[in-house]
Amino acid sequence: LKLRAISFSNNSSYLPPLRCPAVAHFEPRDGSPECYLIHGGRTPNNELSSSLYMLSVDSRGCNRKVTLQCQEKELVGDVPSARYGHTLSVIHSRGKTACVLFGGRSYMPSSERTTENWNSVVDCPPQVFLIDLEFGCSSAHTLPELTDGQSFHVALAREDCVYFLGGHILSSDCRPPRLIRLRVELLLGSPVITCTVLQEGLSITSAITSSVGYNEYIIFGGYQSETQKRMECTYIGLDDVGVHMEPREPPQWTSEISHSRTWFGGSLGKGSALFAVPSEGNPTPPDAYHFYQVNFQKEPDGEASTQGCSQESTDFEDSAPLEDSEELYFGREPHELEDSSDGEGATYNEEDEEDESQTGYWVKCCLSCQVDPNT
Repeated sequence: LKLRAISFSNNSSYLPPLRCPAVAHFEPRDGSPECYLIHGGRTPNNELSSSLYMLSVDSRGCNRKVTLQCQEKELVGDVPSARYGHTLSVIHSRGKTACVLFGGRSYMPSSERTTENWNSVVDCPPQVFLIDLEFGCSSAHTLPELTDGQSFHVALAREDCVYFLGGHILSSDCRPPRLIRLRVELLLGSPVITCTVLQEGLSITSAITSSVGYNEYIIFGGYQSETQKRMECTYIGLDDVGVHMEPREPPQWTSEISHSRTWFGGSLGKGSALFAVPSEGNPTPPDAYHFYQVNFQKEPDGEASTQGCSQESTDFEDSAPLEDSEELYFGREPHELEDSSDGEGATYNEEDEEDESQTGYWVKCCLSCQVDPNT
């Protein structure tokens, strides 16, 4: 496993390292470029962020060098407070696009904080925030069906509906098996939000979601109690009727996975996910993890199946410590891979790295570039 540094463009905003932010994938639509939306999270100083960032590709060279652009989006109106462990979803209704923010935890109000509970956190009020990305307008909505705040749940969006699955309620210390459907109609005036609480859900928190098809997902990982990981896998399909859930046979977990107390990871796209478990030992090695890649692929008959874990690695040379976060994957067009070494079966070669002391900052602008650096 090699972690490569990614550079940001000169006009980018500073993106702090964040734990447990809300991440949403904004797919290319109506001329808008692909980007990721990142809101909230905990900083290394244990402070909570209330910023919304838009992360997109600024440029991509054929020598595998990717430059990202990060822009902080200023919000007006009912701005969501700083939080972590919440979700952010992109919905489409009547030709419009908006973001749905829900859940999360924050520090206790300053008026209630004392020396003993200064770092205590509480669930945020059960409000739904709608964010207009074009104008940065945010509006808060209180629904009678949502009586408790919740955190570390799963959010799956399809067109104008968002499904909230699982989650933890801090006030009662429970993981109710709830399934909540939120439908948002973006009308010309005020939006209309309809909430339906379905009882057939999953009791799960901090799960990993991997897409295996159009509005089809596999959910695995996470926890079913404070001290017990959830080792099962669940298929979820979204259609016009609603949500369909079916159990799926899990991979053959290794002993390190089965006996570990914690695990975390994120989706790599295309039915694949990467997760890590801390290494055990006496003494416990610092910042050491076992990494696994699990693949969920389609069978010819259309059924999703799981394949065993692979790619265990404990090579940490030149690697930065990992945080609990989502994996961000920007797709590539087929023509961009023709002469690239990122393709199938490619191996990392340090000689491929640019030696700027010899070649300066020359970067090919396209695959067919014929510029002679010596001219």
